[in-house]
Amino acid sequence: MLGILASIIDGVLVGFVYGLAAMGLTLIWGVMDVINLTHGAMIVAGMLALYLLTGALGISPYAALPPVLIGGFIVGLLLYWIAIHRMIGRPPLMSLLSTFSVNLVLIGVSTAVWGTALFNVEVSVPGLSIGRYTFPGAHIVAAILAAAIACALYLFLHYTRFGKAIRAVANNREAAELVAIPTTRVLAVSVGIGVALASVSGVLIATLFPFTVLSGDGYQLKAFVVTVLGGLGNPIGALMGGVVLGLLEGLVAPFVPVSWTLVIEFTLFVAVLIAFPDGVFASRRGAL
Repeated sequence: MLGILASIIDGVLVGFVYGLAAMGLTLIWGVMDVINLTHGAMIVAGMLALYLLTGALGISPYAALPPVLIGGFIVGLLLYWIAIHRMIGRPPLMSLLSTFSVNLVLIGVSTAVWGTALFNVEVSVPGLSIGRYTFPGAHIVAAILAAAIACALYLFLHYTRFGKAIRAVANNREAAELVAIPTTRVLAVSVGIGVALASVSGVLIATLFPFTVLSGDGYQLKAFVVTVLGGLGNPIGALMGGVVLGLLEGLVAPFVPVSWTLVIEFTLFVAVLIAFPDGVFASRRGAL
């Protein structure tokens, strides 16, 4: 029982990072109804940026968070103008194909440059011992940072002028334009924030697990599960959905092979879509 409890706690800690990974995906969806299929590639971009920064500069993995956050935001702005701007207002399949095409280009370039070698980032953080079990310090720090970033996003969206503009555009773009909110700028910044969150989540994931340039697909699939759990367009619900997914992984890990984890997660995905089409943690007052 103690081993199962330890697995559950560890799963919850990782779940905070899953939630952060899904927040960028669900933010973009909530603001402009666009499913960003470059999300997994942006997570890998954060992983690779961490690997290169720690290897080239020898800095602490956590010191890489600010430059990756800024870089991810800039990449998100470019992504908006290249792949999304002209698709706004068109059938959803258009933006889906557009971001998917960019995703294929990014994966192709990454594979050509780095291959499919396994990368690992060395992280030295003291663990927390409780009885016979020691919880990895990197997992604890990653969960705390993910929760802190989620809180910062909540405060930004609800208590800053530009954050309120994002919520206004998400709820009614036409009405927002009537009161002189620069909707195009809001949409571009929203994509920038979404990609920045994906990149930062990649940094935190890379401090926990080894990765390859193809790892993004798996984490993108997890992000979809978390997004459905939390409610489409609900960033804070995504964090809660991530905790639930991590809890599920912690519960099943002692009993089933790792290869069955994704099967169980997608069974949950389908069950939630059937029982709660708007998400388990969807807000009655609106997504954002």
